[in-house]
Amino acid sequence: MGRGCPRRGQGRGAVHGNSLALGIEKPVLELLGADASTPFDISTDGQVLILSPVKDAARREAFQTALTQVNARYPKALKRLAEELMVFLSL
Repeated sequence: MGRGCPRRGQGRGAVHGNSLALGIEKPVLELLGADASTPFDISTDGQVLILSPVKDAARREAFQTALTQVNARYPKALKRLAEELMVFLSL
């Protein structure tokens, strides 16, 4: 399977203290260019779990800083944009 091709698999969680550890198959790790030492950013939309390998911590930190600054500088505009998007999506 080439890079960019979706890969699906099933996994089981394993209890790890008060958490759940998720095993990732080796072919998936290879596709992502990740290994056991790769940190992952974990997010969700409430339905789907999204794991993204963190490859450049400095770039990610710079993005997070910029995002925080934009949110602080334009809160009203971002709120209005989000409200308009919700109206659009409900059509």
